[in-house]
Amino acid sequence: MTMTSLATTPRGRLYLVPAPLDFGCATTADLSATMPLGTIKVAAGLAHWVCENAKSARAYLKRVNEISPLCLPIQALSLVELPREVHKKGDHNGNFDARALLQPALQGNDMGLVSEAGMPAVADPGSSVVRAAHELGIQVVPLVGPVSLMLALAASGLNGQNFAFVGYLPQDPHERVQRIRELEALALKSGQSQLFIETPYRNLVMLQALLQTLQHNTRLAISSGLTLEGAGIASDTVKNWKHKPVLPDNATPAVFAIGR
Repeated sequence: MTMTSLATTPRGRLYLVPAPLDFGCATTADLSATMPLGTIKVAAGLAHWVCENAKSARAYLKRVNEISPLCLPIQALSLVELPREVHKKGDHNGNFDARALLQPALQGNDMGLVSEAGMPAVADPGSSVVRAAHELGIQVVPLVGPVSLMLALAASGLNGQNFAFVGYLPQDPHERVQRIRELEALALKSGQSQLFIETPYRNLVMLQALLQTLQHNTRLAISSGLTLEGAGIASDTVKNWKHKPVLPDNATPAVFAIGR
């Protein structure tokens, strides 16, 4: 009698699904104009998700359903939220083990990872899930969609060959000024563009700190409401920024960049 080994269950894939950039904005973008149809169709076919917030993920998937029917009714989808501490402190330092969230993929089901805006794991939580997928031998498939950092950099006129995203700057005024000066010195010496973001309703506070701290000839670019009607994109020297009649919307997510 011959012995045969049991076949192992094929692993599902982890799709990194971009979300539109209008989360928290007063208006929404036309999903079919900002997301490739191929990405929308893949999202529509996924029944298992890891997300930042189940409510906002369902709202996004309802918009997907209007273009490509979902594989299951909204309430029948499995949406698992990342823990609260991941939202507060991030998961990019390897301090959260996300392997337990990927059980459906180990059972052969394709899964989606989605953040509230843009590409998950880029300026948003999710890197722990991607790292766990690699550790478990699960194929990671990034899908095409809007990424605010890349759109802002392309529209800035700053160095797109050498750049860094540095996340959030300190909220303490003295620490923020010190950090701005460090980033400016690096940008002016090396030519490396420095990109950063701010929490909602703090755009004008950040702009004021930048204009008070940066040198006159340093170039500052601000992009807000990207992919939306009336998106604000401006790039100029700090000297000229001080005389601009129109300032960025304080409530709309923005990307800041400085360089030479």
